[in-house]
Amino acid sequence: MAMASIFSNCSGSVSSNVPADSHGFKVTESSLTGVLILEPRIFEDDRGFFLESYNECNMAAIGIHAHFVQDNHSHSMRNVLRGLHYQVNSAQGKLVRVVTGEIFDVAVDLRCSSATFGKWFGLTLSAENKRMLWLAPGFAHGFHVLSDSADVLYKATDFYAPQLERTIAWDDPDLAIEWNLNEQPIISEKDRKGVQFKDAETFA
Repeated sequence: MAMASIFSNCSGSVSSNVPADSHGFKVTESSLTGVLILEPRIFEDDRGFFLESYNECNMAAIGIHAHFVQDNHSHSMRNVLRGLHYQVNSAQGKLVRVVTGEIFDVAVDLRCSSATFGKWFGLTLSAENKRMLWLAPGFAHGFHVLSDSADVLYKATDFYAPQLERTIAWDDPDLAIEWNLNEQPIISEKDRKGVQFKDAETFA
């Protein structure tokens, strides 16, 4: 009951306990509509730091009205490349962050109606920079590990459904993603079978 009295709703109405002009995140638009770079407010001193990685009301205030149903944790070693993954019929929006290590995170626009259909955006996410990436439903997602290891956490707006999962080849020549690799990445057998972008199932 006490918590309900703090936030009456998440439509932009917040309690006086939270500054009205502070939504908890610095928001930067990427080159793809539907992909946002979020930088949380960090409270840090010689003991460590504190940040809010998710707050439903603050997310709504910046235009993200997603309902998350699943949290995932991916641990990978250096030079592992995962992706490019997405789900058909049950598209997932994702809020991605890194809690240890560093990755190059990539989103590919699969929405045929989008002005950036077939374009990609990449960003370095790390435990140090504490950035997060929001991908609305309709994007393929992948990442390459730059550090000795990395722990990637992401919230998803729909449940994982292996029968609906699809993979696009990470090295597709039409996408021409600039992974900036120094050596051949470590790829799973599943990801080696990724289809070319021109043959991929897409969204309206």
